[in-house]
Amino acid sequence: MQTGKEDKFVSQLDWNLLRTFVVIVEEASITRAATRLLRGQPSVSLALQRLETELECRLIERGRGAFHLTAAGRQLYTECMDIYGGIARLKDITTAAAKEISGQVSIHLASHVITPLLDDLLTDTKRDYPKITFSIKTATSADVAKAVVDKTASFGICLVNRRLPDLTYQVLYREFFGFYCGPQHPLFGRRDLVMADLRDCDIVSFDTDDLNDALRPVALLRKQYDMAQRIVGRSSQLEEVRRMIQCGLGIGSLPLHVVERDVRDGLLWRLPPFYDPPEVDIYLLINPKKRLNRAEQILVDRLQSQISAIPLDQRTYPPAGQAHRPISDMSTKGGSGLT
Repeated sequence: MQTGKEDKFVSQLDWNLLRTFVVIVEEASITRAATRLLRGQPSVSLALQRLETELECRLIERGRGAFHLTAAGRQLYTECMDIYGGIARLKDITTAAAKEISGQVSIHLASHVITPLLDDLLTDTKRDYPKITFSIKTATSADVAKAVVDKTASFGICLVNRRLPDLTYQVLYREFFGFYCGPQHPLFGRRDLVMADLRDCDIVSFDTDDLNDALRPVALLRKQYDMAQRIVGRSSQLEEVRRMIQCGLGIGSLPLHVVERDVRDGLLWRLPPFYDPPEVDIYLLINPKKRLNRAEQILVDRLQSQISAIPLDQRTYPPAGQAHRPISDMSTKGGSGLT
């Protein structure tokens, strides 16, 4: 514990005197120290005298032809090196501390959003900022938008039917939809199919598969080919639409790349159209009025940077050329978002 006298010494000590002392020792000359410090020799000599007065001891023996440190001077120089070593580390220490960003990020997603943009974002953020935590919730696209409007979500990723004035929208990626049936369906395994063969089939669809909703491109295709006879199953969740199709309730539309493995495993069969399938954009939703914490801001900035840097054709799953043939012939990596 410092005494009152020691505390007064620390508070009143001019730290510039220590810097001057170090330079004098390193130059082994008051004259050369003055040149290095861009000061006059009398000023440097006076600074040394003031420091010796403060410490109440002789630090340097100097005189005609003599210049050497006293025992006290050697000890002080060692301590000064430790002090300046610590000062030199201050920038690195504070920079490292600044990277210790923590906080929770709440991401609201439409059903079954799968994209390397999001996956890589989570991986890189965990590596760079290990103290950030995540809450990921899936919901309908309407509920995702509501959560962003209500500021309960850091940001949202979903389909968009109607843009809300309070939010900003950016296309995160694009996906293609195809029609499928399950192993129990009479069309399963047939390679000679045309659109007319689908006309009398029962339909499984998403709640948003409507001319006035987010999956309008799919609804338009069904209308064009008169495929809207009987809808036997609906859901807002991709997993449940896929389940109903696989179980043979009817045919339905799903993102091409999301069900690639199901096709390879014989759980689904791709139906026409094989050319110009419906395309749907998946959006990043942000509320400009929400005050983001540092963790949230990092993720939003990185996502927006990805959107700016990567052309849309490289954020399209599967690539447009591969979307124009049966998925059994394709090998893709990509993403999806539904409801």
